[in-house]
Amino acid sequence: MEDHIIRMFLNRTKTYDHKEVLRYRDEDKTYQSLNWKQLKARVDDTLSGLNALGCEKHENVGIFSANRYEWLITDLGVLANRSVVVPFYATASREQVKYIVDETQMRFIFVGNKEQMELVLSLMDEGSTLKKVITFDKVSVDDIRVVDFENFLLLPSQNGSNLIIEDVEPQYSARDLATIIYTSGTTGEPKGAMLRHDNFMYCFHIHDKRLSVTEKDVSLCFLPLSHVFERLWSHYMFHCGAVIVLLENPREVIEVLPVVKPTLMCTVPRFFDKTYKGIQNELNKWPAFKQKIFKWSMAVGHEVIEYKCRSKKIPFPLRFKHRIADFLVLKKLRKIFGGKIKSMPCSGSAIDTYILKFFHAMGIFVNYGYGATETTATVSCFKTDRYYYGTCGSVMPGVDVMITDESEILVKGRSVFSGYYKKPEETKTALSDGWFHTGDEGYLDHQQNLIMIDRIKDLMKTSVGKYVSPQKLELLLSRDELVEQIIVVGDNRQFVSALVVPAKEKLLQVAKNTGITFRNEEELIQSPKIYQLFENRFNKLQKDLTPYERVVKFVLLSESFSIETGTMTNTLKLRRRSIEKSYRDLIDNIYS
Repeated sequence: MEDHIIRMFLNRTKTYDHKEVLRYRDEDKTYQSLNWKQLKARVDDTLSGLNALGCEKHENVGIFSANRYEWLITDLGVLANRSVVVPFYATASREQVKYIVDETQMRFIFVGNKEQMELVLSLMDEGSTLKKVITFDKVSVDDIRVVDFENFLLLPSQNGSNLIIEDVEPQYSARDLATIIYTSGTTGEPKGAMLRHDNFMYCFHIHDKRLSVTEKDVSLCFLPLSHVFERLWSHYMFHCGAVIVLLENPREVIEVLPVVKPTLMCTVPRFFDKTYKGIQNELNKWPAFKQKIFKWSMAVGHEVIEYKCRSKKIPFPLRFKHRIADFLVLKKLRKIFGGKIKSMPCSGSAIDTYILKFFHAMGIFVNYGYGATETTATVSCFKTDRYYYGTCGSVMPGVDVMITDESEILVKGRSVFSGYYKKPEETKTALSDGWFHTGDEGYLDHQQNLIMIDRIKDLMKTSVGKYVSPQKLELLLSRDELVEQIIVVGDNRQFVSALVVPAKEKLLQVAKNTGITFRNEEELIQSPKIYQLFENRFNKLQKDLTPYERVVKFVLLSESFSIETGTMTNTLKLRRRSIEKSYRDLIDNIYS
């Protein structure tokens, strides 16, 4: 087994040479590509550029940018230098960047655009440890502290400090620190999870045992590379010799899928929720006979997956029906994703089984799993030939999972991180005898599938002593096509309530069809008739829940939760604590 990311990369460059490895869009939205030989040359140049700047081994180097091909080149170049990559989300605030820069004492940072450059320069003006900013965009600025990426690559030729990976390769160690990935702490203070090359390489090894990825695959990279999920996956694509297609703006993902035609793509549950509702909205516009054909085809698809998920042979009559359903509907639906998708790894939060089955019935294998930054992503995921709905799949080979008496999920193995950077107390709390305490409540079923219930700190205890899982309720109520986003609250309160962001386009359509008059969107959302409409729909969805689990009251919001307002993460998860803090008065008013 290979023991270092760059040693692995070097081996693949020798194997694949002129084969395409990276594809990206230029400023004119035209696709360009690099082969393995070209990528190796760029990584060598980056290694040389870092050497020319005086970047030392084990030194922390920042990458503050959206996804782009330069991101991965820099990542590989920094690792080739035996330095440590510290990624920032492209939308990181000044406060977040300052905290991480100060804690890691970094001297060099790569940024994507002018806005990110100006933020970093403002920190330098205040006396930061930063010495040099390398910009991926060509930015016109008269400042010796700034150099654009192309000129940075030319630095070695100016001072004769050219290096190639082969010069440094003998020094590589599996125990070298590869990256420090910051996650939010319970108090809001970020914690830097330290991952070594061995963590990554062992993950590649165990993924090989579970997945079927080859050099013929094409993976669309649209989740942030600063997140462990897409970062690990992209390096795993290098490991497999596959093609990575970079997408800088994640909002364009549906637009580019038919063009890129990927076979693989990392996703999060929010993506499938929005896509499902988009399909349903379009379906409602179809004539009745077409809707009937759609529903019949999907029903056939659902029958098929009941055999597939248990690796059972599909009876001939059903196979025949499925061919017809595929021709009439399912194949056309898959074209939304480009028509060639064979697997879509999905993690990051809970996913509604109803939605999961919908995409499986369509013929899109959503490989749902569970993981964390501290476990180098994957702890469990579906097997392609056997999986159980309502679970996070079976535990990965070589990974140990234990459930405590308090039902907390603990993880142990070579993929588990070595601790939090400069935080010995937090590390001591999180790691005990090699076991990582995830902070998640869950259990293992008799088939050794992992079931994650909720974050322990998110479980609510009402004032009458009843425990409620907000995640369970949010998934249930999100099934309604009128719900765009929802957050459930009720900890230490007498009943459960919710903040609801309506799906405005659908709501406007319903209002028009039912004769509800309004002067503007705000008036519509505050209409008693609209509240009654939501209440009736929620009551139907909650009819099988015990009374204390049900959402009793709710507020409809006109403003969506978003990354920009700090109420949503970069992987599209809702920030529960931030939302509760931002809407504290509104929540208090529900219970007054």
